[in-house]
Amino acid sequence: MTRTFDHLVAEAESVSVDGWDFSWLDGRATEQRPSWGYQKLLGERLSRVSSVLDVQTGGGEVLAGAGALPPLTVATESWPPNVAKATRLLHPRGAVVVADSDEPPLPFGDDAFELVSSRHPVTVWWDEIARVLTPGGTYFSQQVGPASVFELVEYFLGPQPEEVRRARHPDDAVAGARAVGLEIVDLRSERLRTEFNDIGAVIYFLRKVIWMVPGFTVGHHRDRLRELHERIEREGPFVAHTARFLVEARKTG
Repeated sequence: MTRTFDHLVAEAESVSVDGWDFSWLDGRATEQRPSWGYQKLLGERLSRVSSVLDVQTGGGEVLAGAGALPPLTVATESWPPNVAKATRLLHPRGAVVVADSDEPPLPFGDDAFELVSSRHPVTVWWDEIARVLTPGGTYFSQQVGPASVFELVEYFLGPQPEEVRRARHPDDAVAGARAVGLEIVDLRSERLRTEFNDIGAVIYFLRKVIWMVPGFTVGHHRDRLRELHERIEREGPFVAHTARFLVEARKTG
């Protein structure tokens, strides 16, 4: 039986959006994954070091699922519900979770970690990454690229200026890393298909990824949500495209 707009809205508004687990979207949305497999590659790097800092760890799910953790494993996170979730997940694995504002400086000494990792960081403070890496240490990160899911963003916000569409370009990451003396070891980028099968999936996604449509609420955007619901019912899944890039950089000095 087809679920009504009001039912889908109520369901998506009531579910928790804590952590960085998107399993609620199973069967309701699909996202093509980057070909490189970040978590597997992270696990390979974790096996080769004795210390790692995972910046902006979210609920700790990615780090916890990457395999055996080094003897010194530290994760930072700023959002209190995620700090609590990451603590529950990572403490039994011997990792320390530090509540941090995601503003510089990082609360660690110089040359503290052989590996700094981060999946989908909101902001990258390159000078701080370089400072806390040991000489020869590596920064390894999968990041959101430019104009990611902008079909959905622009549905609600209208056409965005070119400087907004270009933000988070891989070239900027390369420039930022090189500016603090890091050597780029690897850089890959892909654009990937994403489908939203019902309006509940859209609402859940925008509640969770809050920077996509700043200030998003069902109440404020109800008319556009209803129009999109009717479009999905009439035409099928709403299609957007995510942008992802992988960057690996080494501290040479």
